[in-house]
Amino acid sequence: MTTSPNFLVIGESVADVVRADGAPDRVHPGGSPANVAYGLARLGRSVTLLTQLADDAHGRLIRAHLEGAGVAVLAEAVARTPSAVVELDGDGRAQYALDIGWTLGTPQLPDAPGYLHIGSIAAVTEPGAAAVLGIVERLRGRASVSYDPNVRPALMGERAGAVRRVERCVALSHVVKASDEDLAWLYPGEDPESVARHWLGLGPAVVAVTLGAAGAVALTADGAREEAAARPVRVADTVGAGDSFMAAFLHARAAGTPLAACLGRAVTAAAVTVSRPGANPPSSAELAEALAR
Repeated sequence: MTTSPNFLVIGESVADVVRADGAPDRVHPGGSPANVAYGLARLGRSVTLLTQLADDAHGRLIRAHLEGAGVAVLAEAVARTPSAVVELDGDGRAQYALDIGWTLGTPQLPDAPGYLHIGSIAAVTEPGAAAVLGIVERLRGRASVSYDPNVRPALMGERAGAVRRVERCVALSHVVKASDEDLAWLYPGEDPESVARHWLGLGPAVVAVTLGAAGAVALTADGAREEAAARPVRVADTVGAGDSFMAAFLHARAAGTPLAACLGRAVTAAAVTVSRPGANPPSSAELAEALAR
């Protein structure tokens, strides 16, 4: 497949209200697809984000954040910008209470993206998910499609239906990334690599699974397997770590980087992100510096 260098990311933008004991609330721009778009732009990629925002304080904060990194924002207007209260435990792990809807219509798309990324709430939440998957079906013959389920159990409904919706997205994608926590909710008791192999049978070329402190593993449809150890780091919080991994992985794949090196770059980007508050992925210079350590 010959692709243009442009990325189109479709999905929610969310104001993350980060709450920890003994500290004032902090508001960070977030939303998994928005974080991936931001991370790609920080790494020097040309990125358009199709999303939904209100003209309110949170919406203006998110737009300024994205555009400051060079993301072209195509935002349908909504009554209020989606938000999430993010509760951090003593180890910086995040739990989310979400106030999010997704009602994407029939937007005007940028010309001929070479790469299309979907994920999280926008890919499985109606009525907007149907519009997202319609775009994927139209573009997947010309664009490399990636998907991250980024499971939010409170919004997923009953498990069997959620699995069906997620597997439809997997089947439409060329590259899929999930966390071991995503897979544990979708397929209780199953080994993450067994799930990855099941997903490969649905159609993707590559499935990568992040394993927290155990690093990450990637499997391919032609039988390859690569893994990367996690980078040791002092954790500020884990907000946006998976999205930074996804952005760095896609950036490296688009550059033709071998799979093992893609994983190494991705786990390093995630380590940089967890070392500082919020979904704050590395720039290309910061990633290069971290890789050199």
